[in-house]
Amino acid sequence: MSRIGNRIITVPAGVTITEDNGVVKVSGPKGTLEQKMLKKITMKLDDGSLTLERADETAKANHGTMNSLIQNMINGVTKGYTKELEIIGVGYNFRVSGNKLTIKAGYSHPVEMTVPTGLTVEATSNTEITVKGIDKAQVGKFAAEVRDVRRPEPYKGKGIRYKGEHIIHKEGKKAAK
Repeated sequence: MSRIGNRIITVPAGVTITEDNGVVKVSGPKGTLEQKMLKKITMKLDDGSLTLERADETAKANHGTMNSLIQNMINGVTKGYTKELEIIGVGYNFRVSGNKLTIKAGYSHPVEMTVPTGLTVEATSNTEITVKGIDKAQVGKFAAEVRDVRRPEPYKGKGIRYKGEHIIHKEGKKAAK
C-alpha cells in the first residue's frame, strides 16, 4: 500500500488547484505551476483537501510520486524554495548582474551562466549566493549546475559547495609514509 500516495494534501487558503485535460495547475501568491498528471492517477478535490487515487496496482509508484509533486507545487507557490551555495578558494568569487552569474573558480577564464526564467540569484557576499524560485526541481537543477563548475575537492576543500555541506578530507601524500 502506498503510504505517500494515500496522504491527504491540505490546500491552504489563497491556493487554487485545477485539472484540465490531464494537467494540474496550482496557483498561489508567488505564482503558478503546471504538471502533467501521471498515468492512471485521478485527483479529487473536496473542500480544502486533495486526494489522489490510482486505477490499479500497476500505478502504485506513480501514486506516491504524483502526491509528492503536487505537495511540492503547493509549497512552491506559498513559500518558495531556496538553495544557498558558497565558494571556497583564493581568488574564487561570484558576481551577479541582471540574469548573468559570473563565477571565478580558478580557471583561466571566468565562467558565465545565464539564470533561467523563474529563478532569482542573489549574492549575499562575493563568496555566497542564494538561488530562489517556486519550482523545486528547477532550483535544485540550477544549483547543481553551478556546483558542477568547480566541485569541492577532498584535499583542501576548495570549490563550490552547498552551504553547510560537509566535505570529507583526505590526508594526501603524507599518509603514504
